[in-house]
Amino acid sequence: EAQGSRVPIQEFADRMTGRFVPLVLVIALGSLVVWLFAVDTLRPILEWGAAFLPWVDPTAATPVLAILAAIAVLVIACPCALGLATPTALMVGSGVGAERGILIRSGEAIQTFKDVKVMVLDKTGTITRGEPKLTDVVPAAGVSETELLELATAVENASEHPIARAIVDGARERGIKPGNVVDFRSTGARGVSGRVGESTVLIGNRLLLEEQGVNGLDALDKSLSDLEDQGRTAVIVARDGEAYGIVAVADTLKDESVAAIRAMHEQGLYVVMITGDNERAANAVAREVGIDEVRAGVLPEGKVDAIRELQEKYGNHVAMVGDGINDAPALKQANVGIAIGAGADVAIEAADVTLVRGELSGVVDAMVLSRATFKKIVENLLWASGYNAAAIPIAAAGLLHPMIGVVAMTVSSLSVIGNSMLLRRRYEKDHR
Repeated sequence: EAQGSRVPIQEFADRMTGRFVPLVLVIALGSLVVWLFAVDTLRPILEWGAAFLPWVDPTAATPVLAILAAIAVLVIACPCALGLATPTALMVGSGVGAERGILIRSGEAIQTFKDVKVMVLDKTGTITRGEPKLTDVVPAAGVSETELLELATAVENASEHPIARAIVDGARERGIKPGNVVDFRSTGARGVSGRVGESTVLIGNRLLLEEQGVNGLDALDKSLSDLEDQGRTAVIVARDGEAYGIVAVADTLKDESVAAIRAMHEQGLYVVMITGDNERAANAVAREVGIDEVRAGVLPEGKVDAIRELQEKYGNHVAMVGDGINDAPALKQANVGIAIGAGADVAIEAADVTLVRGELSGVVDAMVLSRATFKKIVENLLWASGYNAAAIPIAAAGLLHPMIGVVAMTVSSLSVIGNSMLLRRRYEKDHR
């Protein structure tokens, strides 16, 4: 899609071309008039040029000289190279990206990406694998691990949340099958509840259970803190208003996360992690991978507000990487939204850049490619503009035959195409 889209700098080039064409017509007409009425003054220029330019004929009739000069101006000023400057670079850049599993959906994203200063990362599925596993079962006094898991799995089996699936799968591995639950309710990212037999069961974070007046939470605080300090995501299970125990899950880091975040720092990026997880667990992951700032306990609807706050602080230089349905609004709000390819379709649709291979290291690859592509666009525009600025006076002076102008115009266009083709080499050089 980037190949057919417009880069903001192209709008400047289009405005310049819109003013350039009338100016060229005026110069061509002026050349015609000047040569018709001041040929004797200008003929010495031709005599000088004839010494080393075989196509210059100082003895030609005045009307011929005037017409040749006007036509040469029109031919040499053809803005073909200007028109090729952006699309050729975008074509090569998007091709290089596709080879590396990077799909850039718009030219605007290429120009914006080069100025990104803050990279926001979702934790689950982006930094971690997004496949949490049951790790710890800590029952309250007088409760067995089996009793705690039976109660937890009965309720969590009705939920589609990744933590719920991890608890249910982990319990099955221990030979515990989910029981029946009625009146199941979910409070989004905070927890779930339901009735199992004659008991009312509530599962969630400490804040939720505290708000619901659950007793016995203090006795679990040390175990809860220890688990969270280890990077675990822990939920408390309550039965009939009494704390029943803690169930914890953990997600493993992706192999490339540490190296990818280090590479982001080398590119001068400030890296922020946004997660709905508790602060202790989030900080444990952040320390392991080298995150600069952590925003924990952020509900899905709060991610957009977090992006806005960062934009107010750092300007419109904020990119976000995510993979889930909950990330889609935040990806849309970010100046550049980056979707992990294995993520939800909604997130991919909302993003400006898609990393097909699902590797976090692709973020830096995409940034380097965007910068290299934009540099090529600027180089092409400068070359095309400089060529016209230098060639038009030569043509107006009668030193450029129209046929030579055709050749020069073709060479200029080919130069722009050739420079765009060198993008691959520049990307590989900048990416070392």
